[in-house]
Amino acid sequence: MSTLLSQLDLNGTGSCASFNFRRAARAVTRFYDQAFEDFGIRSTQFTILIGIAKTQPTSISALADLLVIDRTTLTRSLRLLKKQGLLAISDRSTKRQRFLTLTPKGEQTLADSLPAWRKAHNRFVESMGAEYWDRFRGELEKLSHVALALERSPENTRRSAPVKS
Repeated sequence: MSTLLSQLDLNGTGSCASFNFRRAARAVTRFYDQAFEDFGIRSTQFTILIGIAKTQPTSISALADLLVIDRTTLTRSLRLLKKQGLLAISDRSTKRQRFLTLTPKGEQTLADSLPAWRKAHNRFVESMGAEYWDRFRGELEKLSHVALALERSPENTRRSAPVKS
C-alpha cells in the first residue's frame, strides 16, 4: 500500500450517501435494462422518452431540469436517440432554445416497450411491497429536493483550482 493511502482515514466512507445511492441506482438500472433489451433501448433512454412524451414539445433545458441531469450528459443521450430516429430536435428558436418531440418511431418504441416496463415495475414493487414503495418513493422525492437545495446553497460555492505562478 502506498504511504499516502496508508495514512488516509477512510472510516465512514461506506455510509456515503452518494456511494450508496449510485450503487442502488446501478442495480435498479440493470434490472430495468433487461426489460428493454428487446426494444433496442436502455432504461435511461426510456426515462428520457417518457419525459419528452409527457411534456413535448419541451426544451432541452426543461427536460434536463425535470430529469435532474446535466445538459452535457443529456445532449449526448439525445444525439443517440436522434440517430436511432426516436426523437426530433428543432433548430434554435428566437430564444436560442431547441425543442424535443418524439418521432413516430419514438412513439412506437415507447408503445412497444411500455408493457415490458409495466411487467418489470410490477415485479419490482411487488418484491418490495406496494406500501413500502409508496413511502420510499416519497422519501426519494424529498431527498432529491434536499440535495438540489444543498447544491444551490451559498455554502456550496465551488473553489477554483489554485493558480500556479
